[in-house]
Amino acid sequence: MPHISVWILGDQLLAAHPALAAAEALTDRANIRVVLVESAQRLARLPYQRKKLVLLLSAMRHYAEELRKAGFTVEYVRAATAGEGLRRHVAAWQPERLLTMAAAEYGGRRFQQERLAGLLGVPVDLLPNTQFLSGRHDPYPQPDKRVILENFYRSLRRHWKLLIDDAGAPVGGAWNFDQENRKPLPKSGLAIPEPVRFTPDAITQAVMAEVAALPQGVGDSGGFDLAVTRADAETAFEDFIRHRLHAFGPYEDAMSRHSAVLFHSLLSPYMNIGLLDPLVMARRAEQAYRDGLAPIASVEGFVRQVVGWREYIYWQYWQQMPGLLAANSWQHTRSMPQFFWDGATEMNCLHHVVDRVIATGYSHHIERLMVICNFCLLAGIDPAAVNAWFLAFYVDAYEWVVAPNVIGMGLNADGGQIATKPYIASANYINKMSDYCAGCRFNPKQRTGKEACPYNFLYWNFLLEHEETLRANPRSGPAVLGLKHLSPAERSAVRDQATNFLASLPAYKDSKE
Repeated sequence: MPHISVWILGDQLLAAHPALAAAEALTDRANIRVVLVESAQRLARLPYQRKKLVLLLSAMRHYAEELRKAGFTVEYVRAATAGEGLRRHVAAWQPERLLTMAAAEYGGRRFQQERLAGLLGVPVDLLPNTQFLSGRHDPYPQPDKRVILENFYRSLRRHWKLLIDDAGAPVGGAWNFDQENRKPLPKSGLAIPEPVRFTPDAITQAVMAEVAALPQGVGDSGGFDLAVTRADAETAFEDFIRHRLHAFGPYEDAMSRHSAVLFHSLLSPYMNIGLLDPLVMARRAEQAYRDGLAPIASVEGFVRQVVGWREYIYWQYWQQMPGLLAANSWQHTRSMPQFFWDGATEMNCLHHVVDRVIATGYSHHIERLMVICNFCLLAGIDPAAVNAWFLAFYVDAYEWVVAPNVIGMGLNADGGQIATKPYIASANYINKMSDYCAGCRFNPKQRTGKEACPYNFLYWNFLLEHEETLRANPRSGPAVLGLKHLSPAERSAVRDQATNFLASLPAYKDSKE
């Protein structure tokens, strides 16, 4: 029977991998070799968050053990590049063909499609990616010029029959409960449960030591406590269902200096490497609603994140690549400030969020959008630089999710293909939805002057700089109408303070320069 190789990428640690199933349809298990490759080149592409590297490498090594226990022969290769590791494997095993699943990222898929067979000298079967629901069912095989999230989300829910009653209507009488899910945390009386933590085993401890020795990286590997096995990821998911899902909906937009997670799931790191399946998660959340564990607004909000937004972002990534990475519709060119690498800023919200990301590789989605991306858009920072920062700093960051979320949604740099208006806000939003402004040296209610919050004068300066463009957009027009209340003197004061503030920010200097 033929010798078959199966290459499984590090972010494809699926319980039911399609390449394994396809290989077993061609030969018996004894003639299959599974290969996983740690590529030194890939790991050094950016100075990554060290906890992200620990998660990825430890999960890969645990996955190899999971496959071995299932009866597969697994070759775990460490090489300078993925191509070199695969060449070594093919030279030793001499398979008749290699099977692999399409990469989630553009560059990886291009490598599989255009170079892999020639590099290895054997035929390559590239199987469709099954990590995403939109990969299993494309709701828009022939898209219109504009596909909006809500229609995309409803199409997937109908297809998979998620939160749909017997008559085909949405459970709870509405498709979307987003308007109910925008509450700030109460000042007292609400207990916030901590997510479950996992003690590193011997494999993870070895990885932590290896990552600590790397010459570049963000944060440190000490204190790592994420799940690295499928069983532990499922435990983390069940912990969320039992202890935080009920309050996820109303407080999903809330922010606090006292808790990074609040009622969020902290499951994206596991979904994005294949330890958790989005459809299984959505169905379990639906069952939690039917069992009375969580209200419909919270469950629908979670399903919308997993089945709606995450899938829409992946779909948009493939619609817009490769041009998305260079998109810069606002023509912003400013460098990232140094405080994004050390948290040393007097802005309390940015200080807390950046410090957290340096320490843990995590902040929840509203802090990413309305604290970090909001500042970067108002400050005119180069989208490519912001995109690279997110890719390096976040434990769940991969190009397919970061580029459309940051360049498209957060910075509105893709010409409005993902978000129809820029998500910009003054300090009032942060003050309303968080406790960051309490104790901050800046005044969230002051537009200009020594105590004015930078979000305020940067917000009004952005409106002034782009007034004509914003007026032409019916969704952002109402914000621009506020400019009529600014006198010529106030306009001048806003512009001067924004210019002086931005000029005073030290730009990041790479230590290698």
